[in-house]
Amino acid sequence: MSAPLQVTVLGATGSIGLSTLDVIARHPDRYQAFALTAHNRIAELRALCVTHRPRYAVVADSPRAAELQRQLDNEGIATRVLVGEGGLCEVAAHPDVDAVMAAIVGAAGLRPTLSAVQAGKRVLLANKEALVMSGALFMQALRDSRAVLLPIDSEHNAIFQCLPGDYRRGLAEVGVRRILLTASGGPFRELPLEQLSSVTVAQACAHPNWSMGRKISVDSASMMNKGLELIEACWLFDARPDQVEVVVHPQSVIHSMVDYVDGSVLAQLGNPDMRTPIAHALAWPERIDSGVSALDLLRIGRLDFQAPDETRFPCLRIAREAAVAGGTAPAMLNAANEVAVDAFLGGRIRFTEIASIIEHVLDTEPAAPAFSLDDILAADMRARELASRWLNGRRR
Repeated sequence: MSAPLQVTVLGATGSIGLSTLDVIARHPDRYQAFALTAHNRIAELRALCVTHRPRYAVVADSPRAAELQRQLDNEGIATRVLVGEGGLCEVAAHPDVDAVMAAIVGAAGLRPTLSAVQAGKRVLLANKEALVMSGALFMQALRDSRAVLLPIDSEHNAIFQCLPGDYRRGLAEVGVRRILLTASGGPFRELPLEQLSSVTVAQACAHPNWSMGRKISVDSASMMNKGLELIEACWLFDARPDQVEVVVHPQSVIHSMVDYVDGSVLAQLGNPDMRTPIAHALAWPERIDSGVSALDLLRIGRLDFQAPDETRFPCLRIAREAAVAGGTAPAMLNAANEVAVDAFLGGRIRFTEIASIIEHVLDTEPAAPAFSLDDILAADMRARELASRWLNGRRR
C-alpha cells in the first residue's frame, strides 16, 4: 500500500478546515495532515495539532507562534510552528506536500494559494477570493504548472461534476448552453424590504441551511457570496458572465446545474454538507465515504426555484457588473466587501450599507488592467482605503 497523501490545510480552524480534517480522519490509510494553519485561534489550533500531529503549524505572528510552540513542546507534540504569510507559502509549496486545502477566508489566502499552484500541487480551492482577485494571472499560473485545481465550493464542485471531462476545450465545444448557479437566498429571502436596514448581525449569520463562518454567512445574506461565485465560475469554466445564471433554490439540495444545447440539464444533488465536495476533491477521480448521510428525497418532498431579486440583493448586480468590467474590478469589489462586512459585524453600519460602500468604491475608482500581482494588490489596497474613507465620513 502506498504512503498516505500529505495534506496542508490552510485555514484549519474554520468550518471548511474542520470538515476537511473530519474526512481525513475517516481515511488514515489514504491521507495525513502535513500542516495546519490558523490566524490567531491558538487554542483551537493546539487541539488540532494534538489530534492530528502535523509536521508544521502556522499562525499570524511571532508571539502567538512562540506560545503555541511552547504548549506543543510541553505536550511532547513534534510540530514545528511557523509564522505569517511566509510560513503559509512554505507549507503550501513544501516538496513533501501532495494536496493543499485552500480555505483561508478573503484576500489573505491569495499568496499561499498561488504558491501551491506554482509548486504543482493538487489544490482544493475553497478560497474563492483568490481566484476572484487574480483571475487571469491565477489561471495562467495553473496552465504553467503541473497543478490540479479542484473546486470546493459546493456550487462549483457540482458544476465540475456535471461537466464532461474535456470541458476546457470550451463550453460551446462540449455543447454547454448555460451554467445554472444555485443560491439558497439566505436568511432574508422573504423578509419585507423595509426591514432589511434594521437586521442584526445574529440574524444575518443565521443561515437556514449551511453552517459557516460569520463573514461568509453575511456574504450569503447579502448574496455577495453568489456574486463572487459567479466571477469564480467564469474563471474556472472559461464562461462569460452572461453564460452563468443564478437561480434561487431554498432547499439547497441541488448544488448547481449545467444546461446543454440538446435540452438536457444535469444536476448534482446532496445534503448541504461540505464534506461531500471535500471528499470528492480529495479522492478525485475516485469516490470515498465522506460521512454524509444519504439524501432522502421523499422526506424533502419538493424542490423550489425562483429568480433572484436584485432590488433586495444589489450586491449580486454589482458583482456581475464587476465581472463584465474585468481587470482590477473584481479585486476592488472583494476588498470593499471585506471592509464593509467587517464594519457590519462590528456594528458600525447597517446591513443595507454593505452594498452602498461597495458601489461607492467601484464608482470612484475605475477598473484598470491587471497585468501583475502588484497591480491586483495595489487595487485591493486602494479599494480598502476608499471604503475606509466612506466609513469615516459615515461616522461623522
